[in-house]
Amino acid sequence: MLSTIDLAYWLPVIFAGLMVVSMFAYVVLDGYDLGVGILLELEPDTKEKDQMIASIGPFWDANETWLVLGVGLLLVAFPLAHGIILTALYLPVALMLLGLILRGVAFDFRVKARAHHQPLWNRLFFVGSLLATVSQGVMLGRYITGFAPGWGAWGFALLVGVSLAAAYALLGAGWLLMKSTGALQQRAIVWAQGSLWIAILATVLVSVATPWISPRVFALWFSVPNVFLLAPVPLMTAILFAVIGFALPRLAQRQRNGNDNFCWIPFAATVGIVLLSFFGLVFSIFPHLVIDQLTIWQAASSPEALLIMFCGAAIVLPTIIGYTIYSYFVFWGKASELSYD
Repeated sequence: MLSTIDLAYWLPVIFAGLMVVSMFAYVVLDGYDLGVGILLELEPDTKEKDQMIASIGPFWDANETWLVLGVGLLLVAFPLAHGIILTALYLPVALMLLGLILRGVAFDFRVKARAHHQPLWNRLFFVGSLLATVSQGVMLGRYITGFAPGWGAWGFALLVGVSLAAAYALLGAGWLLMKSTGALQQRAIVWAQGSLWIAILATVLVSVATPWISPRVFALWFSVPNVFLLAPVPLMTAILFAVIGFALPRLAQRQRNGNDNFCWIPFAATVGIVLLSFFGLVFSIFPHLVIDQLTIWQAASSPEALLIMFCGAAIVLPTIIGYTIYSYFVFWGKASELSYD
């Protein structure tokens, strides 16, 4: 039997791990459908827009479950941190929710509106997707700086917001490569190539700016022996970017010849980049939940409360994973025509 001291140590670690898993799942799953929404404005053909929406239609709403789970875990397991973080991020959180509401309304109304109103709802879907994405990036940037005041900290947060938009666009283009055919698939390759270079530039800028804006991150990443132990992270990131850049023109040639093999490579490589980014973020802030203010143990609920919530999480989390896997299994393959019946 674990002692009370053991529970007081390990339960906050477990819940912090569950939060990381939830937010990683959210960034990947809702990231690609937000990316498709961002790319929607680049597609001139209405029927192709419908195919883009059809590719995310069965998934986009359920993908947001992971965001609800992550924020819920923060609230119940780390109430002190929840109060500080959500208070400091009130404005970007409100803008994110506005963006998500615009997406939800536009998703349903775009198909029911008269033809001359459809462009408006398509544009609102794009605006909602971009607003939600940039807001999430600003939230992350503010979090990394410990909610520091000043133009430098806010400028860094905006840089992270633009970077996240580029990452989501790359995820969205990779998703369309897997789920579409014909002209849309070819355009997805072009979008992926454009997003790739923006994402590379954004990654370099954020990687340089983060140690500059945060002395804690600089000390962690550039001290000995960490600088050598962590060298594989940027190296693997660069390799994955190179894999995407190498694969895209070859996939374009394959698809012109009717060969759709390996169309999953850009999406999988982008997920790998996101995973490495999450590792870097977790390494940089652990064991803090609010950087330089609260550790996970200081912010955690009592061990007794965490133990009860752990029993609930042991039921809820496998359920969410199960229906997520099932939904992707059912709608595996190329997207079919979207129906609202």
